Amino acid sequence: VKLWHIPDGGLSMHLTDWLVELHGHKRRVAYIEWHPTAENILLSAGFDYLIFVWDVGKGEAVKVIDCHTDVIYCMSFNRDGSLLATTSKDKKLRVIEPRRGIVLSEGPCHLGTKASKCTFLGSQGKVLTTGFSRYSDRQYAVWDQHDLDKPLVCETIDSSSGVVFPYYDYDTNMVYLAGKGDGNIRYYEVVDEAPYVHFLNQFLSGNPQRGLGFMPKRGVNTAACEVFRFYKLHTSRGLCEPISMIVPRKSDCFQGLM
Repeated sequence: VKLWHIPDGGLSMHLTDWLVELHGHKRRVAYIEWHPTAENILLSAGFDYLIFVWDVGKGEAVKVIDCHTDVIYCMSFNRDGSLLATTSKDKKLRVIEPRRGIVLSEGPCHLGTKASKCTFLGSQGKVLTTGFSRYSDRQYAVWDQHDLDKPLVCETIDSSSGVVFPYYDYDTNMVYLAGKGDGNIRYYEVVDEAPYVHFLNQFLSGNPQRGLGFMPKRGVNTAACEVFRFYKLHTSRGLCEPISMIVPRKSDCFQGLM
C-alpha cells in the first residue's frame, strides 16, 4: 500500500515519489478504507484473507484482523468507526469490532457466486448489502447488525450481470446503487420502519460506467442545492464525468440568500 501527497494547488508534474509504503500482506491488496474519525488510521484487505489496521503516521501495522476464511469483497465502517462490516467469497456478512478484531455477528449473505458489497446505514444499527441470488438476479438486502441470520428485507433489482456498489449519504439518508457496466444510478430513501428502503428515482445515461468515486461533502455546491456528486469513469473513452445530484427548490429565496 502506497500513500501519495497531492499539493493544494493540484499536480503540476508527474508524481514519482510516495510518502509512505506499507508492507504486510503476503498477497495482493484488494481494498482500502480510511477510518472515519481516527486520524491516520487506514484499513487494507488482501487476498491473504487478512485485514491490516495501519497507523500511516508511523508506517506500521497496529492490528491484524484474522477472522475470514475466504477472499474479502468489501469493508464498511459505521459512522463513528467502532464497527466494521465485511462481505467475503464464503457468502457471509460479518460485523467486526476492529479494536479487538473479533466477530460480533455473522450470517449468510446473498447466495450468488459473484461479489457482494455492504455499507452501514448511518447510526440506525442496520447494514445494506448488494449481491446476487442463486439465479443470478441482482439484489439488495437490509440487515439488523445484531442479528444477521436473516435480512429484514431483500428485494430484486434486475437481472443484469454487473456488480452493484452502494453509496450511503449520512446527511440525507439516501443510498445510491450503481452497477458496474450500467449507465444508470438508482437512489433510495432509507427510513426506520419497514420496508426500510423506498425507491425514489434513477439517473439515466447511455454511457456505461467502469467505476465511480464521490466528492466529500465539503466540496459539494450547496448554493446550487447539490447534495451529492459522483465522478464517473467511462468504459471506453477514458473520460471522468462529474454527475451532480441536485434537489431543486420551489422558491428562489434559498439560492438568493447564499
